[in-house]
Amino acid sequence: MLPAEALVMPAELVRVDALLDDERFFAPYRGFFHATLGRPSIPIETYLRLMFLKYRYRLGFETLCREVTDSITWQRFCRIPLGGRVPHPTTLMKITTRCGEAAVDGLNEALLARAVEAKVLKTNRVRADTTVVEANVAYPSDSSLLAKGVAKMAKGAKKLRAMGLARRTKFADKTRTVRSRARSINANLRRRNDDKIAAVKRINGELAGIAERVAAQAAAVVRNARRTLRTLGEQASGRARAMVDELERVAARTRKIAAQTRQRLAGTVPDGATRVVSLHDPDARPIVKGRLGKPVEFGYKAQLVDNEDGVVVDHSVEAGNPPDGPMLEPAIQRIKRRTGRAPRAVTADRGYGEQGIEDDLRHAGVRYIVLPTKGRPTVARRQIENRRAFRKMVRWRTGCEGRISCVKRDFGLARTRIDGLAGARTWCGHGIFAHNLVKISGLLDG
Repeated sequence: MLPAEALVMPAELVRVDALLDDERFFAPYRGFFHATLGRPSIPIETYLRLMFLKYRYRLGFETLCREVTDSITWQRFCRIPLGGRVPHPTTLMKITTRCGEAAVDGLNEALLARAVEAKVLKTNRVRADTTVVEANVAYPSDSSLLAKGVAKMAKGAKKLRAMGLARRTKFADKTRTVRSRARSINANLRRRNDDKIAAVKRINGELAGIAERVAAQAAAVVRNARRTLRTLGEQASGRARAMVDELERVAARTRKIAAQTRQRLAGTVPDGATRVVSLHDPDARPIVKGRLGKPVEFGYKAQLVDNEDGVVVDHSVEAGNPPDGPMLEPAIQRIKRRTGRAPRAVTADRGYGEQGIEDDLRHAGVRYIVLPTKGRPTVARRQIENRRAFRKMVRWRTGCEGRISCVKRDFGLARTRIDGLAGARTWCGHGIFAHNLVKISGLLDG
């Protein structure tokens, strides 16, 4: 009854569909589901194909399910029978967060193992570079963070009181007060006199004081609510316990933000390694990478290592802004474990250029190491870096910038939508898996 055009999938989806027909991709998820206990979930083959479409076409969960419902081709690709029900978006969200980085790491390992078995994964030369995966946060000014913290604590305390917990505990809702003060900062900055900086500092100090007092009241609410929960025992709901824990976390983070504000007002810049830049993503950190448009980015640091065919043979996501150099040798060791031999040549930018890094790579079995040295090179080092083969590898290394741009633009690594370091690793792992599916399926088909 359907026309022939509706039964034909695009060539890329045909290749990816054939590659995903492998039992090894189901193994990472078996440990998270019981064979007989619990409610039935969706088939993992359907989940993997839906997640590929999500990252390949940069879709949200709701948009993804809506588009699959409207497309016969995508339903066939996802192994959903004609007229069948497309999984609900929350089902995909829960599987993604429940299985987490352990499952997606297993997916990437299985895919690279498949490429090694088919002898299409080249490791003659690899290149590495780092980038920032932005967290899903707005620009974190002290005033906005304090206002959001106070509003969130007031909302949490109100919900607990509605549930009958800590009703007699004193708690003043200062949401309107902090929001009006936060808005007044912009008005003061537009003033043309010389007192505007002093006025902004005074307002930030007032916000910090209000946040500290509200956090103390929230701590009292948490303390009395926990006393009531202990009295109720098993009759207490899990939702109530979770709300109490959330209020406690928000109060602690707000107190830390107020301390950061006090430190900044005293003339000291807070340490970036421990600075809180988000209430809902406590692992995100400020990272300076020297970009003109974004001198400071807020999120996580990622390292990508790809080969001549553009396959990402290794990736890692770390909190904060660790130095580039120490991240390279563990990546080469992981590549060596996957493929059975070390890469023949390794290149990276000047941020990796240390003698200790070269010694570690040479000890790992790498024959040719092309790392421009940091600082001013010596005469002997200048002769090495002026060689034709060295300069050729350096020019090839710049292609890693394009690879990073590709995975950010086309596979969602520009910004993680899952909070926390584990969430960022899960998000980036799915993006790398979708990218490598496209690359490796093309190599197998060729």
